[in-house]
Amino acid sequence: MLNISNNQLHKKVSLREYKSGKHIFNVSYYKQFNRFLLAFALVGLIVLFLPWTQTITGQGNVTTLRPEQRPQTIQSQIPGRVERWFVKEGDYVNKGDTILHISEIKSEYFDNQLVERTNTQKIAKESSVGAYKEKVSALSRQIAALRNERQLKYKQAENKLKQAHLKVKSDSIDLEAANTNFQIAERQFQRVQTLQEEGLKAVKDVEEKKLKLQETQAKLIAQENKYLASQNEVINAQVELSRINAEYTDKISKAESDMYTAQSAQLDTEVQVSKLENSYVNYKRRSDLLYVTAPQSGFVNKAIVSGLGETFKEGEALVSIMPSQHDLAVETYVRPIDLPLIHIGEEVRVQFDGWPAIVFSGWPNVSYGTYGAKVVAIENFISPNGKYRILLGPDQNDHPWPEAIRVGSGARTMALLEDVPIWFEIWRQLNSFPPNYYQPQSETETKEKKS
Repeated sequence: MLNISNNQLHKKVSLREYKSGKHIFNVSYYKQFNRFLLAFALVGLIVLFLPWTQTITGQGNVTTLRPEQRPQTIQSQIPGRVERWFVKEGDYVNKGDTILHISEIKSEYFDNQLVERTNTQKIAKESSVGAYKEKVSALSRQIAALRNERQLKYKQAENKLKQAHLKVKSDSIDLEAANTNFQIAERQFQRVQTLQEEGLKAVKDVEEKKLKLQETQAKLIAQENKYLASQNEVINAQVELSRINAEYTDKISKAESDMYTAQSAQLDTEVQVSKLENSYVNYKRRSDLLYVTAPQSGFVNKAIVSGLGETFKEGEALVSIMPSQHDLAVETYVRPIDLPLIHIGEEVRVQFDGWPAIVFSGWPNVSYGTYGAKVVAIENFISPNGKYRILLGPDQNDHPWPEAIRVGSGARTMALLEDVPIWFEIWRQLNSFPPNYYQPQSETETKEKKS
C-alpha cells in the first residue's frame, strides 16, 4: 500500500494478525544482520583512524655488498686454445688453483724454449756491455797517458826553446865582441897605413895589421853565421812546440773519438739488453698465463668455453665463478618520484622469493615472513629501466636473513616511511598523491624524544 490516503490503514489494521505478517515481522534474522552492519560500520569508522605506515614498494634481487664478492667471469689475457680442464661445474676451488690449461695460437710464440733463448741472448748482450765498458776504460787510460806524454814532451820542447834563446843571446854578445874587434883592427890598419905612408912604419907592419884585419873580419862573418843559426834553432824549437801540440792533439782526439764510439755502442747495447729483459719478463709472464687460475676461492658455476681445442680471443670469458665468502644484500629499484623519500640508514622490510610471508604493508609489526634491512647506498644516476637502484644491507638488530637464499633470487622490498591515519592513506591512494615527504630522525633526536 502506498499510504497516499489520509486514512492510514496500518494504524487501524494490524498486519501481525495475519499469517504472512506473523512470518515476516517476527523473524529475528534481519535484526541481527542490521546489528552486524551497524557494528561493522562502527568498527570501520574506528579503523579509519588507526595509524598506517606509508611504504615505498619495489622489486629487486639478492646480490652482495662488496663488488669482489659478486659472481664473476674469468678471462684470459692472451688468445689461446683450450688444452685441458682441471675442474668441472659445481667444483669448489681455492684461490690460485688451476682451472684450465691453454696453448698458444700465434706463430711467434710457438717455440717451447723461447724464454730460455731470450735469456741467453740477454746474457750475451750483457757480456757485450761489459766488453764495451772495458774498452772505454782502456781508451780512457790511453787518453790519460797521451796527455801526460804531451805534457812531458811540451816541457822538453820548452826547455829547448829556452836554450835556443840563451844561445841566441850568447851569440849576439859574441857577435858584438867580434864586431868591436873588427872595428879596432880596421882603425889599427888605417893608422899603420898612414904611418907607413909618412915613413914611420915599415911595410911589414902594414901587412901584419892587414892580415889581422882580415882575420877579425872572418871571425865577424863566422859569428854572424853562428848568430843566425841560433835564431834558426829558436824558430825550430817553436815549430817543435807547435808540432808536439798538434801531434798529441790529433792522437788524443782520435782516442777520444774511439772512446765515444765505444760509449755509444755500450749505450746501444744496454738499450738492447733492456729490450731483451723486457721481452724475457713478458715471455715468462706469458708462459705463466697458459695456466688459468682462480682469482679467489669459490664455486665454478659454468664453463663458457667448454670444448677441447676450442680457440678464443684475449679478454673473452672462459668460466664463471661464484665467491664462497660473501655478504648478502638486496638491490631494489624505486620510482624517481619516491627517490627523495629514501635516505641512507632507513629501515626496509624484505620479502624473499620462496619464503612464505603474510605481509601487511601498513602494519610491518604484524607482518610475517619479512626480514629487516637498511639502506646502504643510493644510486645517483637512473637505471635503464627508468628507476633508481637502491642497495640494502641486513639489519643487525632484526632477525638474520635465511642462510639458504642465493645470489640472484628475487626479493620484494618495502621502505617504511611516516605513520598516518588509514583514511588519509586511502584518500592519498585514490588521488594518486605521493607519500608525505619523510626526513628520518637522527639518533640524538630520537634519544631526546624518548627521554
